[in-house]
Amino acid sequence: MSALVIAEQDHTTLKAATLNTVTAALACDGEVHVLVVGANAAEAGQVAAQIAGVAKVLVADGASLADQLAENVAAQVLAMAGNYGHILFSATASGKNVAPRVAAKLDVAQVSDITKVVSCDTFERPIYAGNAIATVQSTDAKKVITVRTTGFDAAPALGGTAIVETLEAVSDSGKSSFVGREVTKNDRPELTAAKIIVSGGRALGSAEKFNEVMTPLADKLGAAIGASRAAVDAGYAPNDLQVGQTGKIVAPQLYIAAGISGAIQHLAGMKDSKLIVAINKDPEAPIFSVADYSLAADLFVAVPEICSSL
Repeated sequence: MSALVIAEQDHTTLKAATLNTVTAALACDGEVHVLVVGANAAEAGQVAAQIAGVAKVLVADGASLADQLAENVAAQVLAMAGNYGHILFSATASGKNVAPRVAAKLDVAQVSDITKVVSCDTFERPIYAGNAIATVQSTDAKKVITVRTTGFDAAPALGGTAIVETLEAVSDSGKSSFVGREVTKNDRPELTAAKIIVSGGRALGSAEKFNEVMTPLADKLGAAIGASRAAVDAGYAPNDLQVGQTGKIVAPQLYIAAGISGAIQHLAGMKDSKLIVAINKDPEAPIFSVADYSLAADLFVAVPEICSSL
């Protein structure tokens, strides 16, 4: 049977996570269809139609879907679930909000956070903070899956010629309502999509030092800024910058960790980065075990020197 990917979009453009999820869906056998839900989402549907490998794009456009409430989005997915053997969501805040509801309504076990498709019914996923990989086989007729996007390459955004169909949007369930949204505005790249990330840890000592040391480096490299959980808990950086098992999972081309010891919780969120550079004055810091380049030095000296050389 075909696989259905639930797109993440802002009504005009697709989020990068959708491309990674399409790659996972292509490995599940059968055609890949993409569902775009929202209000005035036709433009996003046209963008999805250009993704290489996608055979069909379904656009559900209606006021009930404008705010992406989980109950309404899940109802839209369930209305068409009978046509698909695999239903895939990105393992993001949005995907994790909707997928469990779809799985529960279908009375199937959700397969969460997969990093590899072994076969159409067998998948790999990390457990124990990424220290072990579990191979999971699902015998359910319909498989509801969330995809860890760092485990799959992004599908080419151009080159596809998918058919676009418009669906009737489901009516509002009335079970929840949208109250408001506070959006953090940032001129830097989005953390989960950034190609370069510089992260600071508790060793920076204060929010002032965090900004004083990390911001110039990020500016020089055009990078996103991340932080360890310890730095966030200490108030040095806001929650949305946290990288780790309980924060954001990232896999940039370059990850620079300054003053981060390398607790397992943090490593689980960044060890798939293509190139890892660690700066820590403790030569025995666990972060050095995953780093490609290790610098045992005082970050307050090393980071400014790096900046001055760029």
